[in-house]
Amino acid sequence: MNRSSLAQKSIVTLIAVAFLGFYSCKENSKKETAEESATEAVAEEQPKPDIKLSLAQWSIHKMIFEEGVDPYTFAAKASEWGFEGLEYVSALYYKELQAANFSEEAMAKWVEKSKAESEKYGLKNLLIMVDGQGDIAVPDEAERTKAVENHYKWVDAAAALGCHSIRVNLNGSMEPEVWMPASVAGLTQLATYAKDKNINIIVENHGGPSSNAQMLAEVMEKVGMDNCGTLPDFGNFCIKREAGDYYSSECLEEYDKYKGVKELMPYAKGVSAKSYNFDENGNETVIDFERLMDIVIEAGYEGYVGVEYEGSELSEEEGILATKKLLEKVLE
Repeated sequence: MNRSSLAQKSIVTLIAVAFLGFYSCKENSKKETAEESATEAVAEEQPKPDIKLSLAQWSIHKMIFEEGVDPYTFAAKASEWGFEGLEYVSALYYKELQAANFSEEAMAKWVEKSKAESEKYGLKNLLIMVDGQGDIAVPDEAERTKAVENHYKWVDAAAALGCHSIRVNLNGSMEPEVWMPASVAGLTQLATYAKDKNINIIVENHGGPSSNAQMLAEVMEKVGMDNCGTLPDFGNFCIKREAGDYYSSECLEEYDKYKGVKELMPYAKGVSAKSYNFDENGNETVIDFERLMDIVIEAGYEGYVGVEYEGSELSEEEGILATKKLLEKVLE
């Protein structure tokens, strides 16, 4: 074969190799594009979690305590601000109820008025946050039993109002080895009473040992009742304060809030989106809402997330609306 023929043959071979390479790349490109499209299609097909927004009444406690706003306007305000559910706070009505010694008549009147307002504005009654009715995690059995029984009237009120839960505090001993069995005993007694009334007893991380999410999760496991669960709060993870109290003095040690919410979500029957202040972009300054809501969603939670504004820089109305806007952005 002469040099000319060899050259021609080489050129043909090179062209063939180049063509095959181009064809292979094109096919791989098509395959990758198809795979990407399939992945995007699956992502688009996955339904968004059914999460609605409710308003925790504590968000307007300054209006009520300091400005004299009628607590029974709660439903009207929540409706005006675009919420779908209501989370009541028992203490905001104590002036009226304590004056009547929490009589059956007074409690029934509270339920009647609150229910009428919620129905007037088409809002769902979700839960009652109960405070100041005694410590249900104290080691003394008689004192604990009395505190538990003080909560019975709120279980009854929640059932009559159409709520699914009452939120309680696990105050008592600050010593974990004492607090744990007392908490289990108190919750078991209260949840047993509430069971036949289809009411859940839920515990918020709310100071002291209850803000140690790992320990609170252990309490849930030990109680082991379907109607006993948690209300994970995005804040409230202080486990040690300067004065050794639950709420008011300076916090010295805080439990990791992201770890804590993740540990509490398997038992969650509600979620409390606590907020304080916001930056110029509308993000919470100390709490990563997107990260926490990812944890909530990954846990398979569907239901209401309650806005609970506790800030000082914005007015209560401004803070409530800022929190709602941030949640809506995160949930888009």
